[in-house]
Amino acid sequence: MSDLSLTILAETRGDEQAIERLHERTFGPGRYALSAYRLREHVDHLLDLSFTARIGTLMVGSVRQLPVCVGNTPALLLGPLTVEPPFRDRGVGRALLERALKDAKTKGHSLVLLVGDEAYYSRAGFKRIPKGRATMPGPVDHARLLVRELVDGAFEGVSGAIRPDWTFARAL
Repeated sequence: MSDLSLTILAETRGDEQAIERLHERTFGPGRYALSAYRLREHVDHLLDLSFTARIGTLMVGSVRQLPVCVGNTPALLLGPLTVEPPFRDRGVGRALLERALKDAKTKGHSLVLLVGDEAYYSRAGFKRIPKGRATMPGPVDHARLLVRELVDGAFEGVSGAIRPDWTFARAL
């Protein structure tokens, strides 16, 4: 990434359309069928824990974090994390991930979950959740359900359904 002048900024409401177009290009229409999207239907992501990556004024990546609970334990669901294809494998995703985790820990969060590739996310400390310990709405490949403790031991004894944290529910 040394040849890129990358800036990571907190997401703003004005970024919404550009991020939606980015998701459309990188994930396609099938993204709405994913289990993680069921969790996003009625609870907004946290703007202060969601970030964009820019090179100059060009948005090249985005990561969001959503308030969820595992059983009754508060956590964050990280995702989607996406980078424009021409800028992949240049450290953009890693920079977004590091900023999201750092700020989540600074703001007092102790657990971050995601559905993703263990080989990629294990480099940032994510580990596979044992099958049956946490469940997602709808089908999910349990080998892709990962957790990162931001506080040592925070996932000990935690189990249950992963659901939106309704204290952050959208006004209907």
